Amino acid sequence: MQGFNLKESVILRKKLSIDNLKGENQNSSEAKKETASLNQASANSRRFFFHQTKKIFVGSWNIGGIAPPKNLDLEDWLDTENNSADIYVLGFQEIVPLNAANVLGPQNRKVSRKWNSLIGAALNTRIPTKMVDEDKIAEPQKIYPLKEHICSGGEHGQDFQCIISRQMVGMFITIWVRCDLHKSIKHLSVSSVGCGIMGCLGNKGSISIRFYLHETSFCFICSHLASGGKELDRRQRNVNAADILSRTIFPSGPLQDMPQKIIDHDRVVWLGDLNYRIYMPDSTTQSLIKRREWETLLKHDQLKMELMEGHVFQGWREGTIEFPPTYKYRPNSKDYLGCDQQQPMSKKRRAPAWCDRIIWFGKGMKQTQYNRSESKLSDHRPVRAIFTADIKSTYTVLRNLSLN
Repeated sequence: MQGFNLKESVILRKKLSIDNLKGENQNSSEAKKETASLNQASANSRRFFFHQTKKIFVGSWNIGGIAPPKNLDLEDWLDTENNSADIYVLGFQEIVPLNAANVLGPQNRKVSRKWNSLIGAALNTRIPTKMVDEDKIAEPQKIYPLKEHICSGGEHGQDFQCIISRQMVGMFITIWVRCDLHKSIKHLSVSSVGCGIMGCLGNKGSISIRFYLHETSFCFICSHLASGGKELDRRQRNVNAADILSRTIFPSGPLQDMPQKIIDHDRVVWLGDLNYRIYMPDSTTQSLIKRREWETLLKHDQLKMELMEGHVFQGWREGTIEFPPTYKYRPNSKDYLGCDQQQPMSKKRRAPAWCDRIIWFGKGMKQTQYNRSESKLSDHRPVRAIFTADIKSTYTVLRNLSLN
């Protein structure tokens, strides 16, 4: 990124902070009304808790600034036919080219609207009569009270609705839920963090979304950390992650009882282009990839080492990786950039790595799937994980009525 001075960076930092604050508390009046109602009801009622399980799909994809074609098939990534989930959390990085017009100019929503339209069409294929209106789908770019979202109630409750989506220049996160669940979701809130001068320009940082499903709090962090294969770059990624964990703050709610920090939530998932590399000579890495010796490669994977040594992400977990590195591929190819010995050496040559990752924190979740898709749209392959999450729910009984 050339041609940006410190003054422009400060201006955009202020703009991002203002935009972030605008969306965070738009539900405060609704929350206060709900609190007053609960206080009134609690005097004459008694609450009982029970537990249920929901399936959550989490996916991450670095698009490399390439706009999706109209006929892009997302089934290979979302896998709805075999593994339909209750909630879909999808994070993207570099959905627009990081040029001056996109970074310093007005927010380019066209590409994120197109992604939401494609996602809505893919998730709602069971309802052939439901047409996807691109302008209508784009509405969740802002946070609205949930009552403004109208679900059509498709067959067998499998119609999905976008409850929230948020873009910060190149980063984009969108969350879709089954329509029969959307009334059970409350306290939606967003917090965005830019990392360093480049982060202030939307290149690196995070967008975090918090909500409650019944009585259980969830937090999803979509991030893009510092790039580069040098030791200094690895340390900078750790700094980025620590910054996101310390600077991400959510409103505590009218009763001051909701978690404000990321790790204080009940169920937490971090997804994105974390950019951690394989700390081995390039030629050795390529040789091991050809022999599909993932276990040997992963012993030198920077993120795995950080998770074990606790320098950052202390207490976080990642599922077993049994798929090839997700980066860096030649465009529209199944070959890694620089691995073809017949190709001339390029300044953009990158050693293959598992840059795109999904990790989680806390109890009450079990990962049942962790793999990647084979779409050749960008130089990254998209990753996905499926979790089963324990959800605490309540029901209320009047005090002067028996349970019978």
